[in-house]
Amino acid sequence: MRLRRTKVLAGLLVLAVALAACGDGGDGAGDAAAADCEVGGVDGDLALYNWSDYMDPELIEAFEEEFGVTVTEDFYPSNEELFARVEAGGAQYDVIVPSDYMVDIMIQEDLLLAMDFDLIPNAVNLDDDFTSPPYDPDLEFSVPYQWGTTGLGVDLGVVGDAEASWALLFDADVAGELTGRVSILDDPREAMAAALFWLGYDPNSTDEDQLEEAADVIAASRDWTAAFTSDQYSDLLLGGETVVAHGYSGNFLDNFGDDENYAYLIPDEGAVIWTDNLAILATSASPCTAHTFVDFILDAENGAQLTNWTFYASPNAAATAFIDPEVLENPAIYPDEETRDNLFFLEDTGDAEILFTDLFTRAKS
Repeated sequence: MRLRRTKVLAGLLVLAVALAACGDGGDGAGDAAAADCEVGGVDGDLALYNWSDYMDPELIEAFEEEFGVTVTEDFYPSNEELFARVEAGGAQYDVIVPSDYMVDIMIQEDLLLAMDFDLIPNAVNLDDDFTSPPYDPDLEFSVPYQWGTTGLGVDLGVVGDAEASWALLFDADVAGELTGRVSILDDPREAMAAALFWLGYDPNSTDEDQLEEAADVIAASRDWTAAFTSDQYSDLLLGGETVVAHGYSGNFLDNFGDDENYAYLIPDEGAVIWTDNLAILATSASPCTAHTFVDFILDAENGAQLTNWTFYASPNAAATAFIDPEVLENPAIYPDEETRDNLFFLEDTGDAEILFTDLFTRAKS
């Protein structure tokens, strides 16, 4: 499922000229190519850049068979690494899967191709709640793919009926009793958000004093934290090396299966809700195939197959009829309204993105 992280946005302040040149050229070429596309058309193989374990291999095989193309899928551990590789010109991909705030950043930097929705008829399947997101209000450059939350996976045999709280990561009287058995996401926005929630602050705060305080909380947690990891947190938990892990809802739930020794908790202080999205790079060599792939994923039955495989919630309203009841009725996947009211999206914080990254890097070192 959705995994993450490395340090990169530090170069953001010096990107303007390079990205303008790269973005303008790629965008124009993509627009011209997309204008020649037909619904269901292909113009080459597809290069997909995605989070790990976030696409049912059978869907890839079905797409290849139906459209006579080959799909190559590579993986990144964080939005920041995705951004860094794309802006550096080292990412020769067609379709990517950025999260909400990163879509906003990539739009501003002219890295995404404006989608031609005449080529994506299945876009009508989207739930109305996802058709005007704050990061791309008119869905010009992205379509929602999956959504979920970031919380805590716990070993119930050790933590018992502990409260659903970020105290399990940051309180010396609680987490401090679990020395060497806690993991935190190796992701600046997610880790800092968790600390900000714990402190009672806005996860999108740009107040330097609040961010410094959050970084201090993370630094103090090193005394009991076994690892900062975005790709092994479930393995460490299930392997008994940790008993509390910070991570993504679907990744935990998929790996827990029917094992009642583990649970996924959404902390009461508030937690991150996120939407991952399909987007087409401005430099895509196969924009027709890319549009066709987006439309394929938005098919009702394909959307349901994706959610049944990932254990993340679907923004595809038409898929609901085909989603397994055990998934639809799981409040950890589809939280109730009271819980939803206490969930917050991460937003683009402008120049503060660099501060988030620098403070987190210092705190975990």
